[in-house]
Amino acid sequence: MNQPNPWADAVAGKSVLITGASRGIGAAAALRFAAAGAHLALAGRDSAALRAVAARTGARVIPCDVADAAQVDAAVRAVVAGHGRLDVLINNAGLIDPIALISAADPADWGRQIDVNLKGVFHGMHAALPVMQRQGGGTILTVGSGAAYNPLEGWSGYCASKAGAMMLTRAAHLEAGRVVRVLSLSPGTVATDMQRAIKESGVNAVSQLDWSVHIPAEWPAEALLWMCSPDSDSFRGGEVSLRDEGIRRKLGLIP
Repeated sequence: MNQPNPWADAVAGKSVLITGASRGIGAAAALRFAAAGAHLALAGRDSAALRAVAARTGARVIPCDVADAAQVDAAVRAVVAGHGRLDVLINNAGLIDPIALISAADPADWGRQIDVNLKGVFHGMHAALPVMQRQGGGTILTVGSGAAYNPLEGWSGYCASKAGAMMLTRAAHLEAGRVVRVLSLSPGTVATDMQRAIKESGVNAVSQLDWSVHIPAEWPAEALLWMCSPDSDSFRGGEVSLRDEGIRRKLGLIP
């Protein structure tokens, strides 16, 4: 996947902060961005998995719960203190749990999902936007979902939070888009631990999909790299869908 391409230098030498990078799309993005020459910081709950990704990429680990605004603000300040600026923020951290009907969901678990998936995106934007506006530019990417547009049984919190995150992308573009590039990525179904949890739940049609239809995490990682380049500017304030075969071809993911 790490082949030369027109956007390969989009993050070379740039300061990049990724949330939720211990596994899945976040980990794949960390590897791809490191290969492209980015100066990486990984924000997330401290774990052996996160530290393993950091060791492979030369990234700095910043322990952080994205549901806590003060911790996210501290993470952004730490990146700026270390690199003098923040060029790219990737709001990737997210939860699929609870997978439960509204009538049966635990309110605390449902609220935690909103805190991470929606408020976590807000906290990232709230901390990063002033920095990027002062320095005259930057890119904020959020990992979204097709669930933002269609209700799915047992996924009320996930669908609601992803819909809210998409609206935050649009709002941030409206408010700061002249200076800061703000985009969302809808990756489709990806072969990650989250998808395994969905499969095991047996709830709604997504859990019934054959594993072979899920794309590898390296695909959204490549898309996120491309989204840091001016080549993706037509999507500013909107969403890139990896279900789009035209996008897949542009990225060299399919012939």
